[in-house]
Amino acid sequence: MSYAPLGSELIVTNGNLSPERSSFSKPLPKRARRLADPPQISGPRGGSFKSDYPVIVHCHLCWDWVWQRPQQFLSRLSARHKILFVETIGPDPQLSSAVARFWTAPNFPNVTILRLQFPAWRWSDGAFVDRERRRLVKEFLSGPGAEQFENPVQWFYDPMAIPAFLGQMDEIGVVYDCMDELSKFRCAPPQIKIRERKLLAAADVVFAGGRKLWEAKKVQNENCHFYGCGVDVSHFGKARAAETKIPDDIAKLKKPILGYFGVVDERMDYELLVKLADANPDWSIAMVGPQIKVDVVPQRPNLHWLGQKNYLELPAYCKAFDVCMMPFALNEATEFINPTKALEYMATGKPIVSSAVADVVTNFGTVVSIARSHDEFISLCREAIGNADAARIAAGLKQAAENSWDSIVARLEQHIAEALAPKQTNEAVA
Repeated sequence: MSYAPLGSELIVTNGNLSPERSSFSKPLPKRARRLADPPQISGPRGGSFKSDYPVIVHCHLCWDWVWQRPQQFLSRLSARHKILFVETIGPDPQLSSAVARFWTAPNFPNVTILRLQFPAWRWSDGAFVDRERRRLVKEFLSGPGAEQFENPVQWFYDPMAIPAFLGQMDEIGVVYDCMDELSKFRCAPPQIKIRERKLLAAADVVFAGGRKLWEAKKVQNENCHFYGCGVDVSHFGKARAAETKIPDDIAKLKKPILGYFGVVDERMDYELLVKLADANPDWSIAMVGPQIKVDVVPQRPNLHWLGQKNYLELPAYCKAFDVCMMPFALNEATEFINPTKALEYMATGKPIVSSAVADVVTNFGTVVSIARSHDEFISLCREAIGNADAARIAAGLKQAAENSWDSIVARLEQHIAEALAPKQTNEAVA
């Protein structure tokens, strides 16, 4: 392992994470994949466009955590663009000052992860965090990252990052990919609404991850486009393959298995899970995913909390499911969500039951069985176990096949090209 100075701190400079580096959270899933061929991108009316711009991403989620929308988009964009993925993780009581570390994402050589972390005693000092965020990134760009990310597109998931970075990176454009209504989440910082309004006003193009999100954000930015879930059909289709081995921890559970994978947080309907477990002691309720912002989860003999699993393992867990569930509570945190797992479940060829989350009803209601009460959720699960609807499953497989991540990313790039080409033309004229 080698290190190089960054200001008064140290940055990791070698590539892949080694086992002893436990301070880097859980390792990124080692997933080798074939990326799509580059799309044909042009500016308006066929004008010229510089399409090999680098991308600097500001994200509230870590690259090596749950593999979801940011990683799906950016791993594919990295086939054509150098990506600097800037993530800020929670405070560390052992740190005396801000620190940054960087490494190359396994299997994605064009993705550099730059992790920022702050001392706990300064975490509530917003001006300090904003200032140090900018300093650490700029020192990286003038040192180890020199000449790799000049004149980037800045791509925001985290509105809290804008005082540090908006207009500060010599960017050629700004993208806001709004995947959630973060202000509705538990422990959301009070400034996030104000900062998001500024980001929406400054963005050249906005992508919204749900229909309700799109309806809310397009009022503040007219170049706003709805792009919801995508799916890696070949990956989740492994749930239907005879050779896929079911993992031991779920293989030993009593059948039938009602399963969920994803983050376990304030969006779950825990009362529903208890009622589901109590409805039939012969059912196994399997919850696969990390627990976040939840101190205690309910316990029942047939309610199993299996913890976080590698993205590569998820199809094998789905193979064990008899019913795929989305047991979301209907609250502020779920008002705008458009769950990525809906299409992923469809690709497994299993029946799906969900609570009546607005975007699930609108986008997937012809495939997913929608429950508007706890009793109806239990009834629909019982029906799916005994008599899975073959027509719904076939429609789900078709819908999944029509919504690949590759096709969505190609359309995102075209929107960016259309937004940036006029700016480049004006600069050339000037």
